[in-house]
Amino acid sequence: MPDPATAALPAEDTKLVTLARAARARVGAAEGAAVRDGDGRTYNAASVSLPSLSLTALQLAVAAAVASGATKLEAAAVVTEASTLDALGHAAVRDVSPAAPIHLAAPDATVFATVHD
Repeated sequence: MPDPATAALPAEDTKLVTLARAARARVGAAEGAAVRDGDGRTYNAASVSLPSLSLTALQLAVAAAVASGATKLEAAAVVTEASTLDALGHAAVRDVSPAAPIHLAAPDATVFATVHD
């Protein structure tokens, strides 16, 4: 039975929410993110906060995709307790793909917004 929290998303985007949620939970991070590149490969990451390095989960997921050769992103998802998308993660996605949807989900996987611009 489909999860009603992500039922409105296409199956491939629901997978992104699941991967982002798992990345967040795996290390107890503030947020998790996942992206899908133009070839359908997925990359997920959790936020990093070190004395010498701070990256949002979405920045890190985008960096992993680009470092693996991705030149386009089809979609992204962020699982967070924040109510809005962080500007740095948003900018990282837009640097690669100006129109890829970015789904925002709560820790329980309820998607509460999708950013298209």
